Amino acid sequence: MGQLRSQRRSDGEARLTIILGLDPGLGTTGWGLIRAEGNRLSHLANGQMKTDAKETLPKRLAYLATQLEALLADHRPDAAAVEEIFLNKNPQSTLKLSQARGVALMIAARSGLEVGEYAARLVKKAVVGTGAAEKAQVHAMVGRLLPGVAIASPDAADALAVAITHAHHLASASRGVTRS
Repeated sequence: MGQLRSQRRSDGEARLTIILGLDPGLGTTGWGLIRAEGNRLSHLANGQMKTDAKETLPKRLAYLATQLEALLADHRPDAAAVEEIFLNKNPQSTLKLSQARGVALMIAARSGLEVGEYAARLVKKAVVGTGAAEKAQVHAMVGRLLPGVAIASPDAADALAVAITHAHHLASASRGVTRS
């Protein structure tokens, strides 16, 4: 898992890369797996992980970690990407989101994956063309970019959008283009 399969082969062809996108949350974490081969993207799987709000914070975080570890073991992605935190009006919500995001980053990194991090505005711009896009627009564009996908939830759609953004970033990096 350590080295990305997206590196160029000796014949110049782009290799296959499996990318896991994560939209972290303490209550619900969306996930999406895509296959990227050069500029071609295809859907592999998507879903969501829910924690029980009645459980203590440590148990919810531990459950999230266990679910992420199982997902990584089942699908063996080459790279992961996680949406960055936006500030909520409620500081407690931001703190809980931060802790769930920390679990996602730690589990992915501990698995040996390179992890990309993207602001929500950058994800929206990469997928829809504008950083001010609505959730419904992101969902619709994910469906267009990954034909035939059955999106499990809005959180899964966001996670797939994060994975698509990372695929674009990897493709640009392989051509020597850097993001600003």
